[in-house]
Amino acid sequence: MGPAIEDDIMPLFLINGFLEAGKTEFLQFTMEQEYFQTEGKTLLIVCEEGDTEYDEELLKATKTQLVTVDTLEELTPERLTELELLYNPERVLMEWNGMWNQDELKLPKDWTIYQQVTIIDGSTFELYVKNMKPLLGAMVRGSELIICNRCDGIEDLEGYRRTLLAMNNRAEIVFEDEEGEISQVSEADLPYDMTKEVIEIPPEAYGIWYIDCMDKPDRYRGKVVEFTGMVLKSPEFPKNYFVPGRMAMTCCEADMTFLGYVCKAREARHLETRQWVRVQARIEYEEWPDYGGVGPVLHALSVKPDKGIIEVVQF
Repeated sequence: MGPAIEDDIMPLFLINGFLEAGKTEFLQFTMEQEYFQTEGKTLLIVCEEGDTEYDEELLKATKTQLVTVDTLEELTPERLTELELLYNPERVLMEWNGMWNQDELKLPKDWTIYQQVTIIDGSTFELYVKNMKPLLGAMVRGSELIICNRCDGIEDLEGYRRTLLAMNNRAEIVFEDEEGEISQVSEADLPYDMTKEVIEIPPEAYGIWYIDCMDKPDRYRGKVVEFTGMVLKSPEFPKNYFVPGRMAMTCCEADMTFLGYVCKAREARHLETRQWVRVQARIEYEEWPDYGGVGPVLHALSVKPDKGIIEVVQF
């Protein structure tokens, strides 16, 4: 769940996803649950009309007022404040229009996104990733929970998972088929040999390794990897630490970011930012401030100068 709700804050539960992903069904199911009941009123703002309509009896039973908003231009802080004064809700639910860029959502000062959930239709996931990745990224970026439904017959769910984690590595991701949650996602064949004494990560597989290493600590703990990366140093790091990594495009060119894990190395003090190196290191999982907890920490066995890699990592 999100942070504790303060008395003077209006909590917003934001449910997003593209048209016909199943947002309305998810919201109606949630409203029916006992844990979601409240004494006060609920304001439900619907930003697009799909094939599924809200049940009038359910809205009445849950003291929910439905308001439809047709354009993003209508969704101003002033309009939202008007709705709050008009209906005096205890909380607000919003069914987002996936064709609107969520980065453009502006809220009144006393509103906060308390919880955000993204609903994805697994059968159309590749289509949207290919053609509307920036819009998908804007929705996924702040979500605590991502539900990928209609995954029947899809073999590369592990690939879907890595794509989503590249956009938001803190989200809980759930895959569902007709029978419900898929508890065990089959492991995709990794593009490097995990049985080798030294696991070589080719440049084109760096993104896969980066996501998998964070996501599957039991798979990588104590393993030795070798890869080429660019040096990043910071005055805040202890003198024997640096970050070898690569520039990556997680959604679009505007979302370029540096992906790398902190590395402890004797050679660190002699390295300079933007220098390219070949790193061979053992992977451990330790507390580190930038991770906000435990994450991969590389213990270098060797760090040597190497040729740079022009291509950016893409997911």
